[in-house]
Amino acid sequence: MSLHFLLTALIVVLVPGTGVIYTLAMGLGRGSRAATWAALGCTLGIVPAMAAAMLGLAAALHASALLFQAVKLAGIAYLLWLAWQALRAGGALNVTPEAGGDAQSGFRIAWRGVLINVLNPKLSIFFLALLPPFLSGNPATAGMELALMGATFMAMTFAVFTAYGIFAAQARDLVLGNARLMAWVNRSFAAIFAALAGRLALERA
Repeated sequence: MSLHFLLTALIVVLVPGTGVIYTLAMGLGRGSRAATWAALGCTLGIVPAMAAAMLGLAAALHASALLFQAVKLAGIAYLLWLAWQALRAGGALNVTPEAGGDAQSGFRIAWRGVLINVLNPKLSIFFLALLPPFLSGNPATAGMELALMGATFMAMTFAVFTAYGIFAAQARDLVLGNARLMAWVNRSFAAIFAALAGRLALERA
């Protein structure tokens, strides 16, 4: 595994995307434990895309306009639902003083993170483009190399997302103590998820 791959993967993971926004929302709204579950869910959500890329299924998704559109529409609907959950009082992503004590299970928090990545049709195509350039060129070890790079990417994702979430959790008291700031944060999360849905809508296979 080259240093070039490690640096590239780290840069990709550090750039805030849908998973990071979700983890930040969980950290602000429900604390570091919820943020850790969110990071775990987003990391596990990479597995199907990684597997699809390794098996060549991403190419089939890219070639099938109908399949791509179906996954894309599901992803758009889910992101818009998350935007609504950030705005709605009592919503799953709504940041309120009461949210930290609600009964959301770690599984539910993680499952939403899984769906964020599973319903992104570009993710498997992204891995199909990202990983092959870093292979050694030896067909006998290609599978092992892909698996190792995938596992490394996932470990980085979990570590970085968890760090983002814990950072957000540290800011909870500041946010929850200011009603205007809290409202602004909720509207901002909703706007970001809506914007991500819009960006996904413009994606082409």
